[in-house]
Amino acid sequence: MHTFSRHAALLALSLGTVASLPALAADELHYNQISVRAEASQEVARDLMIVTLYTEEQNTDPAKLAAAISTTLNKAIGQAKQVKDITLRQGSRNSYPVYDNKGQKITGWRERAELRLESADFAALSKLTGELLTDMKMAGMDFAISTATRQTSEDALLKDAVNAFKARAQLATEALGGKGYKIVNLNLNSNGYPQPYMRPQMMMKGASMDAESVTPEVEAGTSKVNMTADGVVEVLMQ
Repeated sequence: MHTFSRHAALLALSLGTVASLPALAADELHYNQISVRAEASQEVARDLMIVTLYTEEQNTDPAKLAAAISTTLNKAIGQAKQVKDITLRQGSRNSYPVYDNKGQKITGWRERAELRLESADFAALSKLTGELLTDMKMAGMDFAISTATRQTSEDALLKDAVNAFKARAQLATEALGGKGYKIVNLNLNSNGYPQPYMRPQMMMKGASMDAESVTPEVEAGTSKVNMTADGVVEVLMQ
């Protein structure tokens, strides 16, 4: 009985030693590994202009109200389609009841519909906006980076970020007294593309306009875009 227990104990010890070998190998894979982070950035022009217009009316007859809103929208859409390089999208359209002072009886209906215009031709869209403000109101003017410009800037920044990462890795290797390094993993992430930028002055100017159309003056500006390179390198020691 004791002999069996001794053999069992030796077998368990042998299995335990074998099982620990993969763990030791895994530890060796992480030997002399350090995290490195680098970043590249550039100013990118906001080359896409976005204008949101809306029409809003009130009527006791919901059918007449809907017809009036549709007439205004269709007129604006027709004008916009005549302008080259303008992307046209219909935004939200909502109607809701209007109650009396006691909040119990419906006295009418109110409806609002939006129209969204996009273009890289700022002059053309500015002129069209001024013309459409005769019948509609402005909800906001935004500027963004177009998809094509974003991709071009990302491609350029990717190379810069990788080069910055390699320079940081080499610097860390030298500081640790290593003879070189190898990249274990590397992640690239871009950020900094602008949120919509509204010009409230435009809303004020459009609201106070007379019978003549107003051509807004626009300045899109730029946005700082970043590309980050995060990764792990293994330093090869002397």
